[in-house]
Amino acid sequence: MEMKRNPTKLLLWLMFLSDSVPFTYEKSMREQAIKLMQDTRLIDGHNDFVLRLRIFYQNRLSKVNLREINKTHTNLAKLEAGYVGAQFWSVYVLCSAQNKDAVRLTLEQIDVVKRMCNSYEELELVTTSQGISDSKKIACLIGIEGGHSIDSSLATLRMYYDLGVRYMTLTHSCNTPWSESSSKGIHNFYPSVTGLTAFGQEVVKEMNRLGMLIDLSHTSYSTAKDALHISKAPVIFSHSAAFSVCNHSRNVRDDILQQLKRNRGIIMVTFNADVLACGREAVNISTLADHFDYIKKIAGPESIGIGGDYDGVERFPEGLEDVSKYPYLIEELLRRGWSETELKAVLRENFLRVFREVEKVRNSSGLMDVGESEILHKEVQNSCRLDLHNYRIETISSFGFSSVAQSFSLTLVIVPYLILYYES
Repeated sequence: MEMKRNPTKLLLWLMFLSDSVPFTYEKSMREQAIKLMQDTRLIDGHNDFVLRLRIFYQNRLSKVNLREINKTHTNLAKLEAGYVGAQFWSVYVLCSAQNKDAVRLTLEQIDVVKRMCNSYEELELVTTSQGISDSKKIACLIGIEGGHSIDSSLATLRMYYDLGVRYMTLTHSCNTPWSESSSKGIHNFYPSVTGLTAFGQEVVKEMNRLGMLIDLSHTSYSTAKDALHISKAPVIFSHSAAFSVCNHSRNVRDDILQQLKRNRGIIMVTFNADVLACGREAVNISTLADHFDYIKKIAGPESIGIGGDYDGVERFPEGLEDVSKYPYLIEELLRRGWSETELKAVLRENFLRVFREVEKVRNSSGLMDVGESEILHKEVQNSCRLDLHNYRIETISSFGFSSVAQSFSLTLVIVPYLILYYES
């Protein structure tokens, strides 16, 4: 009654309510996002942290505390704050290593991931979908970023699998002798390659046989189309976004998104600001969420995951500056009407389904022959590469003589010496 008699008090009360309701709503959304991520911890498809360990510390883990390192977007404390349950660590090596020492450098990056995961109790190296599901720690997985790391060798690909690698990005920002990159004008390797060559198709088939995920981020439109046509298992884009939202060459066109849906694969959306906003300065969480909304419309929520690309690029949306910030994206998607069921799929379940199906294809391929195809020597422009097809076993020579001539010459020396010895 007093309120009715005092309009000023009533107005002040209504103003207070109007200010507090949005605050309460925001708090509720954030709490809902955090609770959701506590129950369904994120599987992130791409992180370049180990590249930074090489750059800053030359892979000397004894020189750095990974729980507290502050030079990077990633550390263990931030991963836990971001509710990351599993992380694919990229073992990327520079495209400039192609035709040189890319294999050695890749092995060194695999080594540092394994040492890192063995050195910290928060981490656990896993190699299967079940391993991710069973892990009570941050599950560590290994992904090769760029087909130049296999040096055009199926045997090298198999050895990487044995070492624990579970996906390979077919290209990075350079063509390989057998696959075309989406990036043009950065490197001049193999400019005439379009899509997948015959050997590139064999790489895809061998990855299916092994149970290694095929990653199409960084690949050209033609390469992605070829791989989706050939692969018997679902594929992934480990860190890409929607071309129709930002027409960057790294992003995925609508027809490929539709083909991905039919393939039952996923696109793990990147947080790379340049790929999200095509060079616009103002990039925020809403910019990223627009890509999620668009891909959901074209390919459905079952085709989406998250691949932040932290420590791989310099610029991220405002509010998503490091790996602790993932809950803010989930909060924004809740605000846009995404259901908890859809977000659980995006956070974790979609990737686990894809990984299980890749393993299922592997298990059903038991009778398939191991890939023994070799790339044609003329297709690899590398003077350091031996052509062993016409290799002829040569006799061991010494002092310019063959082994037979050498034996004969020794006889000519020794016999006269013995005759002189016994006659004296």
